[in-house]
Amino acid sequence: MSVKHNPEVFPCLKDSYNEALGPPYHILLDTNYVNFSIKNRLDLFKSTMDCLLAKCFLYVTDCVMGEIEKMSERYRVALKILRDERIQRLTCQHRGTYADDCLVERCKSRCYIVATCDRDLRRRIRKITGVPIMYIHGHRVVIEKMPMALGAPKL
Repeated sequence: MSVKHNPEVFPCLKDSYNEALGPPYHILLDTNYVNFSIKNRLDLFKSTMDCLLAKCFLYVTDCVMGEIEKMSERYRVALKILRDERIQRLTCQHRGTYADDCLVERCKSRCYIVATCDRDLRRRIRKITGVPIMYIHGHRVVIEKMPMALGAPKL
């Protein structure tokens, strides 16, 4: 009988080009990720920690908050969840409230995991090397393997 050892770092988060990414993880939340977690009855904090097997800090930008506030009464539960004191709010210095552009620019400048269920946003973020993407699939949270740079050694 062989003994399996659990890796210290989550295997899909290992990448030689993003060594700054490690526990505790910093996660940027998108509007539709919060809405999907409500529809699938997932607790944001518990499900992300269960997926990553480590402590997580959740962040939401002013643009995402603005999008949810514009969506009226249907998303008041999401707004209530995002106003929780455990979720830190990041201020935006740009004009406009288009959250996708804001999230793409944020993840370029600092080590974040982006939590989104938006396919177009996921395609845009995959083009950025070293940014993992978290999404909801089949009533559970899944983290996508980080994109490798061109010419990078295969793991």
